[in-house]
Amino acid sequence: MPFHDVDALRVVWHGHYFKYFELARTQLLRGCGLDAGELVGRRFQFVVIDSRCRHGGPLRYGDRMRISAWFSELGRTVRISYEIWNLTLDRRAARGHTELATLDEQGQLLFETPPAIVARIRG
Repeated sequence: MPFHDVDALRVVWHGHYFKYFELARTQLLRGCGLDAGELVGRRFQFVVIDSRCRHGGPLRYGDRMRISAWFSELGRTVRISYEIWNLTLDRRAARGHTELATLDEQGQLLFETPPAIVARIRG
């Protein structure tokens, strides 16, 4: 873990876990062609409507980590789940999810995930 993410006790501040989730979410969406591009960004927007993190053990300065992200639910919203694994201690540091709703071009909330987005996720 980088020094700028830790507090005086050299423990990663709990709010940074959401930053790590966002980095993994961006990579996952880019892999499906859903990062800001022709579909998302022009025709649709994602907004986070729920985010959760359950901590299992602290990450400390110098620890190595792996974060995994995957689509866990698809329907009215898109749920992306995460796991942060502390490679140094070989144990889970955190797990969580973010839930994304979709807005149309005018910023109106859509009550179902558009078929074009579902098709890209199911690839």
